[in-house]
Amino acid sequence: MKIDLTETTASAINKALVQGRRAIGTPAIGMVLTLVIVTDEENAYDALRAANDASREHPSRTLVVIKRVSRTPRDRAKARLDAEVRVGTEAGTGETVVLRLYGEAIDHAQSVVLPLLLPDAPVVVWWAVNAPLDPAKDPLGALAQRRVTDAYAAEEPIAELTGRADTYTPGDTDLSWTRITPWRSMLAAALDQSPCRVTSAVVEGEEFNPSCELLGMWLAGRLDVPVTRAVSAGPGLTAVRLETTAGTIVLGRPDASLATLTMPGQPDRAVALKRRETSELLAEELRRLDPDDIYAAALKYGVERLQVPGAGTSAADARTAPADGGPSADTADAGEAGDAAKKAAKKAPAKKAAAK
Repeated sequence: MKIDLTETTASAINKALVQGRRAIGTPAIGMVLTLVIVTDEENAYDALRAANDASREHPSRTLVVIKRVSRTPRDRAKARLDAEVRVGTEAGTGETVVLRLYGEAIDHAQSVVLPLLLPDAPVVVWWAVNAPLDPAKDPLGALAQRRVTDAYAAEEPIAELTGRADTYTPGDTDLSWTRITPWRSMLAAALDQSPCRVTSAVVEGEEFNPSCELLGMWLAGRLDVPVTRAVSAGPGLTAVRLETTAGTIVLGRPDASLATLTMPGQPDRAVALKRRETSELLAEELRRLDPDDIYAAALKYGVERLQVPGAGTSAADARTAPADGGPSADTADAGEAGDAAKKAAKKAPAKKAAAK
């Protein structure tokens, strides 16, 4: 059921919600949280579809806030609120209210949203695009226990991570971090099966993908080893290579669906590691509303501390160690440089004698 309201108020929207529930025969409210989605008109459909799919696991009241830009000074000075109320099959397993704000109402979105929040239920705010630099200090973010952003949707994703680290507040999270949950689980399980020490790591993925940086910072912070960020053709995150005292552990996913786990002394294993939809990422974030300390530690490690392969160095050669547990690539290069210097020193007297 869908109810359209033009130039309306929060009170009229609440009445329409009650009317809609009674019309479909479900007067009781069985929702567990309020999900506030902040987006624009272009991305509203995709964001709302993801929220409806996630509501099958987390029945919620979804409030979609769309700030419409007014074209004339007269329209910008006039506050206006249009709403679209959806209940029943139109709203997944919960309720949906699409709020379109015009004029001065854009600067007071929190005043529109506040009367529509479910009583005694947690609030989650998700910025599908154009997230503020400090979500906790945003007027809408201040209403929420959990604030979800997506650095991948920003114009400069890597710089966005640096800004997120500077303004982090417990309760902040990012879908770029959620995307690497299966990778972190698989790598942790692989290290549990191999009693060895990690000496270095390489994370390969497409350029401007913040999930690759977050995974690299997580590995560097937890293992206390140097991590190289290498660029590949993608899609997304393509491989992680761990150099250990027992050999090389490789988790590679070239086709965005099926990965291969290679470990020293063990046969290769095929692992299902497909790229997940936004609805799956959102549903995972709604499962826990407490602060994510692991994300905070990885974020604050710092993007600038990740290493980058030198010019002309391929991702595969960025950091390679022998499978028999020999010296790492850095040590081998240093040893070769030292041998070359010794040979040059021995040839120098012979050249001087020949000149005389």
